[in-house]
Amino acid sequence: MRDIDLFQMALGLSKPWYVKRSEFDPAARRLDLYLDFESGGTFACPECASSGCKAYDTTEKTWRHLNFFQHEAYLHARVPRVKCGQCGIKLVDVPWARAGSGFTLMFEAIVLMLVKSMPVSEVARTLGEHDTRLWRIIHHYVDQAVAERDFSEVHSVGMDETASKRGHNYITLFMDLEERQLLFATEGRDARTLSAFREDLEKHGASAEQITEFCADLSPAFQKGLREEFPEARITFDKFHVVKLLNEAVDQVRREEQKSRPELKGTRYLWLRNPLTLSATQIAQYDRLHLPSLNLKTARAYHLKLAFQEIWQLQLAEAEVHLKAWYNWAIRSKLEPMKRFARTIREHWNGVLNWFQSGISNGILEGLNSLIQAAKSKARGYRSTRNLIAMAYLIGGRLKLATLPI
Repeated sequence: MRDIDLFQMALGLSKPWYVKRSEFDPAARRLDLYLDFESGGTFACPECASSGCKAYDTTEKTWRHLNFFQHEAYLHARVPRVKCGQCGIKLVDVPWARAGSGFTLMFEAIVLMLVKSMPVSEVARTLGEHDTRLWRIIHHYVDQAVAERDFSEVHSVGMDETASKRGHNYITLFMDLEERQLLFATEGRDARTLSAFREDLEKHGASAEQITEFCADLSPAFQKGLREEFPEARITFDKFHVVKLLNEAVDQVRREEQKSRPELKGTRYLWLRNPLTLSATQIAQYDRLHLPSLNLKTARAYHLKLAFQEIWQLQLAEAEVHLKAWYNWAIRSKLEPMKRFARTIREHWNGVLNWFQSGISNGILEGLNSLIQAAKSKARGYRSTRNLIAMAYLIGGRLKLATLPI
């Protein structure tokens, strides 16, 4: 069998296309395949799909293909323009590459497969391409898959922000809490992100009115956006963010008291954990620091924390009674960080108690944030927010990418 026949079979070419010749340069580690079409061959119009269109003229094009063993491979072809009676003169689509791409479909398929587990910069080094060209591939298929999604059955949404760069640069993520699918990602973390999400919902066959449940942190900006864009949705404040604020209040008490009580040094993580998760060494330390004679403010704050956390084990009616009693205790505690936390709970009372009816939280979003940050760390950051958003969709969007020949 001739080499060109073998390459023709490997490429899956059909008439009128064929491999005309090949050139192999072992010194340059490169294989070049030259394709052509049969004289008199006809093509389909790329716009209206009318068949039987004859070539009007041709233009030379080149595509990067999968490596031939360790050698880079390229396809070259004179691509015809056809004259269609309805559409005029149009450049035909070739079966081995998408329009406008400098890569074959098989090469793009490998790129999409590799970037799910490797940083794009590393994939670029492996394939011998500039990462900017690979990002163009990623954006094309991600944007295409995102545009084709249907949100008509979405009812319960969680939202949270994640850092895009050092400093105060963020993107906000919106997730379908029922299907555990990233719906939308956008730059910023203010009320405008809710407006952008509402517009995106409408582009995908949904409406703001169909969203009945929202889970969010206690950000005033998020609350403002929710009131303006999703006034009918019930808001549940994420229990993980509530507990995080509670832990921060306890830690603030410890840091202030530590200035005059040296026995508290090195005990930060003791107060962040629950008694059942303490090690034997930490239990001994816990018992020593809770002696009544010490009368530590941090120990009192810790007891307030444990009492607050009992709320999550109760039913709604009991929880509200327990929370009222806890609030009165915290306000009288003379521990300013705990009093500030109690006031925050009072200001967000209904949203906190809504958890006992909705049962939703942003735990799945916290997991997605961890995966996104891990990918960002492995890649040593992304040059643009658009790149980070594309990677977020690849990680959490459950996208149905275009079927490619691999």
